[in-house]
Amino acid sequence: MQPLTLPHARVARNGGDPRIWGKPPQDDFAHPVRVCFLIDELAAAGTETQLLALIRHLDRRRVRPYLCLLRGDNPVSQALEPDDCPILRLGVGSLCRPATLARAWRFVCLLRRERIDVLQVYFPDSSYFGMPAAWLAGVKHRVRTRNNLGHWLTPLHRRLGRALNAFTTLTIANCEAARQALLAAEQPRPETVLVLENGVDLERFAGIPPLSARSATDEPRVGVVANLRPVKGLDVFVRAAESVHARHPRAVFTVAGEGELRADLETQAAAAGLAGHFTLLGGVADVPAFLANLDVAVLCSHAEGMSNALLEYMAAGRAIVATAVGAATELIEDGVHGLLVPPGDAARLGDAIARLLADRSSAQRLGEAARRRALEQYSRAAMVQRFEDFYEGLIVR
Repeated sequence: MQPLTLPHARVARNGGDPRIWGKPPQDDFAHPVRVCFLIDELAAAGTETQLLALIRHLDRRRVRPYLCLLRGDNPVSQALEPDDCPILRLGVGSLCRPATLARAWRFVCLLRRERIDVLQVYFPDSSYFGMPAAWLAGVKHRVRTRNNLGHWLTPLHRRLGRALNAFTTLTIANCEAARQALLAAEQPRPETVLVLENGVDLERFAGIPPLSARSATDEPRVGVVANLRPVKGLDVFVRAAESVHARHPRAVFTVAGEGELRADLETQAAAAGLAGHFTLLGGVADVPAFLANLDVAVLCSHAEGMSNALLEYMAAGRAIVATAVGAATELIEDGVHGLLVPPGDAARLGDAIARLLADRSSAQRLGEAARRRALEQYSRAAMVQRFEDFYEGLIVR
């Protein structure tokens, strides 16, 4: 069979040995584990951020990563592409188009040619496309990824997810809550669903002064890092901010993130009398600098897996108020590393924020404990090693 020539192949730079996706490897076995990651496209969101961090930090002597994008043709996705592994944009729009079958066959041929050991897929479309293709290609280890509680699942998604169990050898969840949600919704065999926790780049947060460095005369600052989507519960945060503002009139509330709810949230904040006290900053590139200016960091989501934002709050040593969803109850012991409140309860959320603004010593104690826990258990290096050990363990078995 003649080698396929693909217009979007990218040169990889792995240890000074440039290779192009689609060109057969020259070595025989005794190679690193070849892992192909397949995702719809890249974005500045939690799952994509964790994947990119994993790819960039994998030890190329142990694992050789490939990145395949189902679409990936928009400028944001292309700007986020890593420059140290082969990348392929498949150009798949709708999975229902006849042309998708031809692209799937080309993908099968590439998996065979590159002798991929593991295909790991993210999100529904990439799963529906990639898992049968990997099975046809003879990829031995076909791994799905679930980093959320499946709040978006429709009955059709559940049926399709159960059908994919026939092609899936293992599924990775990033917390026990996500694992349990998957078992309930799609009913794979329990022994095939594993938990590999996320990690946070602690070095980015090393220079942040502790909460004790914040002056008592500074304006109290409360903030959220979240995309402006319904599941993030930012309407609840606005209602909580209204109650906190009544008790702490100087308090300032800021949200770092972008999304479709911007206009609605601006209208809600103005109606709540928060003009001049509530700001939507849009996307923030320097999250550590944003968190350094906060007294209280808030997670107000209705559903989460293992939240990147919550890990960042912990690494920054901020006082945390979080809704008790997903891995928040695994990361935060209530009253020890932060305060937990029920999701959707604006009154309880506002009370917890106001409590920490009023009690600076408690806020400092909680922030220091959260940072210690991040240092001990949730470093980026520890996460990468968990995945490296996982991939090598597949091959050894």
